[in-house]
Amino acid sequence: MKCSGTDVNGAAIEIEFGDSIVSIIPSATAGGPYIAPGWIDIQVNGFAGVDYNHPYTTDQEIARSIHALFATGVTRFYPTVITGSPEDMEGALRNLSRAKDSLPEGEAMDGFHVEGPHICADEGPRGAHPRRWVRKPDFDEFRRWQDATRNRIRIVTLSPDWPEAPGYIEKITAAGVVAAIGHMQATAAQISDAVSAGATLSTHLGNGAHTVLRRHPNYIWEQLAEDRLVADFIVDGIHLDASFLRVALRAKGIERSVLVTDASPPAGAVPGRYRLGEQEVELTLDGRVVLAGQDRLAGSALSMDRAIGNVMRMAGVSLADAVRMATANAARAGKTPRRGVGLAVGERADLVQFRFDPTANRVDVVATWLSGRRVY
Repeated sequence: MKCSGTDVNGAAIEIEFGDSIVSIIPSATAGGPYIAPGWIDIQVNGFAGVDYNHPYTTDQEIARSIHALFATGVTRFYPTVITGSPEDMEGALRNLSRAKDSLPEGEAMDGFHVEGPHICADEGPRGAHPRRWVRKPDFDEFRRWQDATRNRIRIVTLSPDWPEAPGYIEKITAAGVVAAIGHMQATAAQISDAVSAGATLSTHLGNGAHTVLRRHPNYIWEQLAEDRLVADFIVDGIHLDASFLRVALRAKGIERSVLVTDASPPAGAVPGRYRLGEQEVELTLDGRVVLAGQDRLAGSALSMDRAIGNVMRMAGVSLADAVRMATANAARAGKTPRRGVGLAVGERADLVQFRFDPTANRVDVVATWLSGRRVY
């Protein structure tokens, strides 16, 4: 199969591909839609009204949500299970893994992200995670997650606050899993110990934090200053303001920055009430996802195509850098196989064609391919 277009650096190209990219050559035909690697989202709690945290979400609903993600240009994503009871978390992971095996669209679920339950229990850092299920790191529980998913856990987010955190991080990273830190009240020493033990990623940096922090030192500055940590960001204009985002990207550099959506079930759906695990959440008319009846954010209504446009508008980055944050950088941060280079021969043929309006910084997806198969 072949497709042609303009790469994000402005060159006209033609790509030949099967399930992998076979060749990329200059094209004699100028213009046309942009073409790029398909987006990768390493943190998705649900989409299009579908909850990935419920142990009994049906295959049909999961398939519908994946098709909705394809329409936004996402080709690989990590369904994310947040803090809940041991039975519900394991059940949700088992259900998602079964759907991955049974659905034609299941290939897009490249791995799973477990965010919690080993987080800080305090108000603020805990975010929307149910307090009653917060618990200390337990490697036996991690092994149960792996058993439930046939070793498909790709990322675990935990807080370095716990005395058990460094030892736990050493064990899960030895198993090939990315240890991410977030939802914390950690000291500089605890963050350093976590990184020395093998943590490589800051989950949605700038969020899952106290409303008011000590000027310095604090755990956000410590993560920004730690060059061994990659950071991901929710760029919806709600979770982060433009000034923090610009400063954070300067501190981490584009090469250590990743876009995530942290999408909740209401993302891609109409305003109203939805379920996120055992909790009810609401998508408000102004685009915020909150715990029902509260003002506490509970994920986002963001899609990755909009995140790319938002980071250009809010932080002044180029189209090429914004796409890099949503593709190759995300692949390296989350260990997505054969996606860490970008448009290159031998990489998986996960591709997206899109139109871009530079005056509005708006991306509109035209077509999406997963392993060479057109899915949108």
